[in-house]
Amino acid sequence: MNAPVVSAAGKIFEHRVPVVIVGGGACGLVAALSARDAGADVLVLERDPLPQGSTALSSGMIPACGTAEQAVKGIEDSVAVMSADILAKAHGETDRRIVEAVCRESGPAVNWLSERHGIDLTLVEGFLYPGHSRLRMHAPASRSGAELIGALARAVEAAGIPILTDARVTTLFAGQDGHLRGLSFVRPNETEETVGCGALILACNGFGGNPEMVARLIPEMAGAMYFGHRGNQGDAVVWGQALGAAMADLASYQGHGSVAHPHGILVSWALMMEGGVQVNALGRRFSNEHDGYSEQGRRVIAQPGGVAWDVYDERLHRLGMEFEDYRQAQAAGAIREGNTPAELAGACGLPEAALAQTLSEAAACADGKAVDAFGRDFAAKPPLAPPYRAIKVTGALFHTQGGLVVDEHARVLRGNGTAFPNLFAGGGAARGVSGPSDWGYLSGNGLLTAVSLGRIAGREAASIYKSSNDEVI
Repeated sequence: MNAPVVSAAGKIFEHRVPVVIVGGGACGLVAALSARDAGADVLVLERDPLPQGSTALSSGMIPACGTAEQAVKGIEDSVAVMSADILAKAHGETDRRIVEAVCRESGPAVNWLSERHGIDLTLVEGFLYPGHSRLRMHAPASRSGAELIGALARAVEAAGIPILTDARVTTLFAGQDGHLRGLSFVRPNETEETVGCGALILACNGFGGNPEMVARLIPEMAGAMYFGHRGNQGDAVVWGQALGAAMADLASYQGHGSVAHPHGILVSWALMMEGGVQVNALGRRFSNEHDGYSEQGRRVIAQPGGVAWDVYDERLHRLGMEFEDYRQAQAAGAIREGNTPAELAGACGLPEAALAQTLSEAAACADGKAVDAFGRDFAAKPPLAPPYRAIKVTGALFHTQGGLVVDEHARVLRGNGTAFPNLFAGGGAARGVSGPSDWGYLSGNGLLTAVSLGRIAGREAASIYKSSNDEVI
């Protein structure tokens, strides 16, 4: 097995490219577009047959402030407001400079993707995700990450940027001065190739697909369903350790408390935010669903059988049908129905009396006749009304949020706080803005850092080496 990092002394590379990017998810493809727009030749290396990553499994929603879409809708948002929302969710236990940097980049990045690269991103209206004080989610029409990553891949192709797929990076080559000189990668037939670089961007996400690392660094999620990309094997962490890079918040992750079981389909948390409730196998609620879907993941896993039921009504069913994932759940037969609490309980195999009491209690809270024992405010949304619907769900690990510490220029930092001269990171490869655990994840934080840090990293990498005479692969 190759060492993760070896000396570049005397190394002759088969090819040379000014900017090399490891990873073909949202971060890597945004970084590629950014570097190319700044004048650099770029190569993207992707370990899978197609560039997809965790982005393809997401709902494709990018939070951003000060966008053209917000302006059209009269939404007043700012870097200060968005940063405050992120910091409040993370209890202030994250790097304020990075929070402000990614928020500052978010609006221009979404506008740039839409206006320059033809990626259709519209403002998601009708509901707020937990912790967001403004409508700021921007997504493709289908509300699907698969559509987003497809659009990004087409934009990269249109820009003439090569994506080398089925290329698994194994080793980085570094000089004594900390410069990353190049890397090696292997093909499916185990043949090895090398490429030298002027700047290297790590956009290979986190370690959610590595059970050993999850068990060691996030033991509470050991054995949990993993709903992320299997290629997230922790390469950036391994390379960072070998290089002496600083790392932080390795126990941080995004969970989710609403994955249809056993179908494995994401069910939008908008159902909960707009009035739905979650009950366990006993027919009882067990938490404040508005705290956030990330921390709800472990709460659901802790229930009997590790499952829960999303319970909602016709109004929310129509809302759900706006999401591609929900339509897939409908087609898969995951949704149960009942005209009365008793009928719904029978369809789900839940205790009839307990479910009826739970729905009655929620209605009383919505009518202002009771106060929720878990602290949820039901008053802002209509009470659930027949006919009812329900989906059996489980909790899952989506992606890790800790990683390489970067500065506001997306440069990877050493343990002593100084920056590597030509190493950048973004998305799940970098430390996120969600703090040290799952409770700090604000909806969209993953794609926020993927897109914002990706654009920053591409621009900064190109600014160093865009005048390079290196041969383009």
